[in-house]
Amino acid sequence: MEVLRVEELAAVHLELAGENDSGRSATTLYSRPGARLRQTLIALDAGQTLGEHQSPGDASLMCLHGNVLLRAGDVEVELRAGDLVAVPPQRHDVHARAASVLLLSVALH
Repeated sequence: MEVLRVEELAAVHLELAGENDSGRSATTLYSRPGARLRQTLIALDAGQTLGEHQSPGDASLMCLHGNVLLRAGDVEVELRAGDLVAVPPQRHDVHARAASVLLLSVALH
């Protein structure tokens, strides 16, 4: 079994996000052929937005560091470190109010 040091990975990707022109960095933590679960660590520099998109399946978003807004239509929820929310099935976006690291877990169909 492989143990991932999430805090260390978060720090690395937060630094990469700050260096990248896109203001973001991501890595898949868990996935395999035929798996029904995918987990992705996403780092966003302050002020960056993951543009509006549809979720590929049931999903949750956990804020590991920083502060983000998850927006779906007229509804928005603020997440701070330690907060977890179910991602809405409708189109949504994520805006980083501060440099942030998120753990996205998706149940694939």
